[in-house]
Amino acid sequence: MDVPPAQLVGAGGALGALARYYVGVLVPETEFPRSTLAVNVLGSFALALLTFANASDTWLLFLGTGACGAFTTFSSFAYETVRLAEDGRPRVAAANALLNLVGSFAAVGVAWAAASL
Repeated sequence: MDVPPAQLVGAGGALGALARYYVGVLVPETEFPRSTLAVNVLGSFALALLTFANASDTWLLFLGTGACGAFTTFSSFAYETVRLAEDGRPRVAAANALLNLVGSFAAVGVAWAAASL
């Protein structure tokens, strides 16, 4: 059965958006944007695992572009980092930026190692 690419991305995006919402419920925000950090690190791992495991184009569209694309959030990360800095908390803003970047890169490394097994 051939599913049009836009439908694959849309269906995956719906699942990713719901998953993002529920992470926000399970990991409520504090003075530090923990749920955004969680989805960015988890999403980086998931997308890297799909890629390193040589997932088919169909799965990459559905889970990679759709689900991971809707699950992760660069815009929230950027907004929250700037908001923290503007609120007079530059160290927390820097920690947020560092943890998102290092955490996401580390997740990609773990996914690479897992796919290599």
